[in-house]
Amino acid sequence: MRKLEQVIPAQPVQDGDGVNIHRLGGRRLQQLLNPFLMVDEINSDDAADYIGGFPEHPHRGFETITYMKAGRMRHRDHMGNEGIIGAGDVQWMTAGAEVLHSEMPEQEQGLLHGFQIWLNLPAAEKMQPAAYQEIVAASINEQRLANGGHVRVIAGDVTIDNVVVQGQIREATTQPVLLDVQLLPKESVELLFNAEYSANTYLYKGKTDLLAERELGIYGQGESLQLTAGSSGAELLVLSGRPIDEPIAQYGPFVMNTNTELEQALRDFQSRQFLEKLKTF
Repeated sequence: MRKLEQVIPAQPVQDGDGVNIHRLGGRRLQQLLNPFLMVDEINSDDAADYIGGFPEHPHRGFETITYMKAGRMRHRDHMGNEGIIGAGDVQWMTAGAEVLHSEMPEQEQGLLHGFQIWLNLPAAEKMQPAAYQEIVAASINEQRLANGGHVRVIAGDVTIDNVVVQGQIREATTQPVLLDVQLLPKESVELLFNAEYSANTYLYKGKTDLLAERELGIYGQGESLQLTAGSSGAELLVLSGRPIDEPIAQYGPFVMNTNTELEQALRDFQSRQFLEKLKTF
């Protein structure tokens, strides 16, 4: 059975155009989250906390995953992709060599709750062409638990209480696992996946027997991850994947392997070609 090794609280920060979020990120956490880089949560029914959104900005060298729990977010990018994702939907974007995009709330009031997760790419894939995929809520496989809870499998293959469930994202070098687990009071679940890799759980609502709200649990290797909700139930994300054993060089929205590559990324995005792309966005 996997054992809980560390507990790390999410930190309140601002990003985008004054958006209030809770973040798990930074150099130390990148090593613990590997191959993931960062987990951000937006959760507010006060429009002042989110209305500014995330105007046009570039990325290079990794993937972004946006998962909505409530409210709506509009995506636009330089490739011509545009769409709105709502409750239960996922946007999986491979920034690769370059992407310029925006993510803006498609509402002026009400609850907005969602996550953005950054997933690193190995050096050999950082300069691949950008790609974009929307996964609608109805297409995500969900396993109901015996006592009433459920597990949504967004990425990876997982055995849930002896039932094998496949996610929408399966063929990736990093072998990502991304689950949304909802447990009723005192309910338990056993999850089997990626036994040779560590596992991370982010508790975004309620309590487990080991974690409080907005805490990240770092679990070691093992065949089985067992989760038990507290008296008010528990809702949490589970993340795992194949670690990337390479150096990380990051400057804001660029994640490369060396400072030289970061400097090249900055030159590329300040070039005439990029400026022309920006004008037509």
